[in-house]
Amino acid sequence: MRRFTTAFRAWRTRRHENAPPTDHTGSPAPEPVPGASTLWRMRTTVQDEPGSLAALCTALAGQRVDILSLQTHPLAEGTVDEFLLRAPGELPASGIATAVRTAGGTDTWIERADAHDLVDAPTRVLGLAARTALDAAELPLALRQLLGRCTIRSQPAPAGGGRAPGGVPVEGALDDTVLRLRAPEGGVITVERPYLPFTPTEFARARALVELDARLGPRVPHGRDVLTLAEGADITVRRADTRDLEPARAMHERCSDRTLRLRYHGPVGDADRYLNHLLSPRFGRTLAVQTASGRVVGLGHLLWDGDETEVALIVEDAWQRRGVGAELLRRLVAMAVDTGCGSVYAVTQASNTGMVAAMRGLELPLDYQVEEGTLVITARLGEPVASTAGELGSASAP
Repeated sequence: MRRFTTAFRAWRTRRHENAPPTDHTGSPAPEPVPGASTLWRMRTTVQDEPGSLAALCTALAGQRVDILSLQTHPLAEGTVDEFLLRAPGELPASGIATAVRTAGGTDTWIERADAHDLVDAPTRVLGLAARTALDAAELPLALRQLLGRCTIRSQPAPAGGGRAPGGVPVEGALDDTVLRLRAPEGGVITVERPYLPFTPTEFARARALVELDARLGPRVPHGRDVLTLAEGADITVRRADTRDLEPARAMHERCSDRTLRLRYHGPVGDADRYLNHLLSPRFGRTLAVQTASGRVVGLGHLLWDGDETEVALIVEDAWQRRGVGAELLRRLVAMAVDTGCGSVYAVTQASNTGMVAAMRGLELPLDYQVEEGTLVITARLGEPVASTAGELGSASAP
């Protein structure tokens, strides 16, 4: 319990430091560059009456602001207009917000945009739907890209069946800055965006993605890599899900108590209880290491933790110190890079020299937090992760 408490305190501290800001209206513009322009995303609420939008566009034109795209989100009273703007580089966000307020816009929110925002909304939604169709673990990431910076949490269904936690209706629930959707397994997906309320249009889009995921059922990509270790043994690295529950339990039985304690930070008898959650694509991605005979000897998890991403590893004793853990970790970090994560963290113990060495082996900037034996290592993903095929031997991807 003491270890859990200290790890939880460290986790809360990190989450508070990485929470998104609540006010972007005053976001500073970059250093002025003659002839340069800046992309901005802006939302504002206008009266639903003739001439309101025209007045707003006229005010923006007066500041030499170009409207690249516009989406409207009808409300019961008024309309939320979402703009992608190109403004002179020397014009700050506050200048744009003032012009909008003068033209009748209210509840204005604005932040910097980039080239990815130039993709029109229908194309972006179709792309996210395609990603979700190929991989069940993509749903939380697709929701985040659809809705912007937000915190997404999945809560499993109660044991033994029954209603979804919190009594969420089948059609979901929208409450200002929080939306809740029924997960296909009967649990609840909660999305929070404190700095910007959700609109009914966004709620409908998010619900459509979740419904697509439910109709397609469990699925993971079938690709796998066969690697040859230095001593000549072949191993296969592949994606895993809850269908690998029994092989994972069998691996636990072959692991020593020390290995289980280092991985799960608690009583070794409780280790199996975590597997169903860890293997679910709803909470992240899992890689399994499999021998030529089909035995699972290692698991690596990339877990969506709200607005952060955790990595975790376990390799059974007989296969430790062969480079298997390092290979798993680098593949997990490469996945995190591909999904746009800015960092990953591992919660372990200061005595777990294998995990510490694997994190250092990434050759990425690392931050450490230590409290009463609990160690949180955060890797910042500013650079691509190098391949490890040369360290382990040859690799193929059938």
